[in-house]
Amino acid sequence: MVADTDGASTWRKSSWSGSGENCLEAARTGDSVIVRDSKNPAGPSLAFTRAEWKRFLASVKASARDV
Repeated sequence: MVADTDGASTWRKSSWSGSGENCLEAARTGDSVIVRDSKNPAGPSLAFTRAEWKRFLASVKASARDV
């Protein structure tokens, strides 16, 4: 779902990103987590429920252990 970023909390990106510009940024807003491209902060954003976001993060963490 394309998200409205009004009311988003502080945008954050992974500490693993360093000074890289090709990153995703995430922010909380109400019961959702909004994700955007750090290179284009005014561009489209996607919204996920907190449950969807937690499942995504768990999947990423599990994949990182397999590497």
